Amino acid sequence: MDQETIDGQLTPMNGRIAATLVRSLDHSPEAVWRMLTDSVCLAQWLAPGMLEARRGGRVQLDFGNSGTPIDCQITACEPNRLLAYSWSAGDAPERPLEWRLEPEEGSTRLTLTLLLPDDELVPIACAGWDAHMEMLMAALEGISIHFPADRFRRARARYESIYPSRPSALGLANTPV
Repeated sequence: MDQETIDGQLTPMNGRIAATLVRSLDHSPEAVWRMLTDSVCLAQWLAPGMLEARRGGRVQLDFGNSGTPIDCQITACEPNRLLAYSWSAGDAPERPLEWRLEPEEGSTRLTLTLLLPDDELVPIACAGWDAHMEMLMAALEGISIHFPADRFRRARARYESIYPSRPSALGLANTPV
């Protein structure tokens, strides 16, 4: 899959939408895990903050003027394999996310699954994570890039095209993006 491909899946699930984004990364699970959990690395592709890589540990990320600060607890942590926490703040609905790392021959299959409220913010959330995953891929190569706004806009348009206002009523299950 080239970097220009907008690829993901949206699946209705109990009144919510499960969004799944997958990347094949030419790096070991240990290198990818470091990018997901090390505070210095997080600032390179996601936001400044800290993450205590243990079940019950805290995740605190500050997006400054571009977003809501995140302060939550880790719900699952298996080094180099699984990391889960909520992507919510304040009284906003829970938005759990899960990172799965699977070793492949000389690389890692990284799967991000988001469980989102079934509302008009689904395309924006998916596009934002797609853009941040591009930043993660660059950071793994030692390259610092700004938030890829053009990619975000393309991803948002793509997700909006397959996410009408009531997707669960239209049987959107397993529609690839």
